[in-house]
Amino acid sequence: MWSTYRTTEQNVTYTLETDGKLVVIENVPARVNVETGEQLFAPETVERLQKLIWEQRKPKRMLQVPVYEYA
Repeated sequence: MWSTYRTTEQNVTYTLETDGKLVVIENVPARVNVETGEQLFAPETVERLQKLIWEQRKPKRMLQVPVYEYA
């Protein structure tokens, strides 16, 4: 049986680890599944995210975060 997924437009925080560095991009437009929280991005949004990450411009601000190991 097919189910309909309800989504809502939201701005989300996108995180990515690249070259051992954590990159955080705030206020990214996404469609978010209200039941699962899955985030869906438009192709042009993905292209802009990639450009932001590759350019390595000066960030708006820096975060300091704790890192734990699950062992």
